[in-house]
Amino acid sequence: MMAAIKYEQLRGVLTEHEPMSRHTSWRVGGTADRFYQPADIEDLVLLLQQLPDDEPVTWVGLGSNLLVRDGGIRGTVIATSGMLNEMEQIDAQDIRVEAGVACAKVARFSVRCGLRGGEFLAGIPGTMGGALAMNAGAFGNETWECVESVETLDKKGGRHLRTTDEYRVDYRQVSGPEDEWFVAARLKFLPGDSEAGSKRIKQLLAQRGETQPTQQASCGSVFRNPPDDHAARLIEACGLKGTCVGGACVSDKHANFIVNMGNAKAADIEALINKVSDTVQRERGIQLVPEVHMFGEKK
Repeated sequence: MMAAIKYEQLRGVLTEHEPMSRHTSWRVGGTADRFYQPADIEDLVLLLQQLPDDEPVTWVGLGSNLLVRDGGIRGTVIATSGMLNEMEQIDAQDIRVEAGVACAKVARFSVRCGLRGGEFLAGIPGTMGGALAMNAGAFGNETWECVESVETLDKKGGRHLRTTDEYRVDYRQVSGPEDEWFVAARLKFLPGDSEAGSKRIKQLLAQRGETQPTQQASCGSVFRNPPDDHAARLIEACGLKGTCVGGACVSDKHANFIVNMGNAKAADIEALINKVSDTVQRERGIQLVPEVHMFGEKK
């Protein structure tokens, strides 16, 4: 196991039995066996090179699309948020962004660079790495619409530069080379006006605040929208707004959000997700697919 190995030259922060409730936007979850915050990509390469072959690895950004069960996560969690945080303008229309940068920061940075087309990223409550992994979207746009190329690491710490044609990109799902993780992306935008872009971001965030429970602990949208419909409409049509299991409730503001009222356990949230899904399936004949990713063991 990892704790029995002497790691050399690592510059990041390694902790054991780390409460994942500190690192998820739902503020729930058991402990991770090991939790590593890398100093940078080179440091992360060194960690991966020294991990045992059978060590499970889970990557976490802002934890906004993640439900960690109450029994916690076995193996090593790699936390990119605030760590893999470099951004730079490559040329007139391209920027390079590392996986730990919050999408909202990417939106503001692209505007400061005099570019347009990335403003929608301000509405994605996660990091660039998570947005790449699930083709996150907001306000009618999706992440991979602006991706030129990506940088990945494999389980042995090998670095790869991948083009978009090496991936299959669909609504809220991305598949490509196995056992590789995104660590950076090159994004292409259009020339724009910084002042207009800043105004657009403010408008989008105001719209988000009016329609979503941004002041409460949630994961963002719980379910993907089914074809030609909206999960929130279906959930509301079934009379599920305000429905609770333990400390978890379907938001009164937006039916596709489940909020932690302050005392929820991960088991409450998962039970409510299943209750909503089962009810919509029974009453509307539509199977809602969770957008949130669930990890870890039940307690």
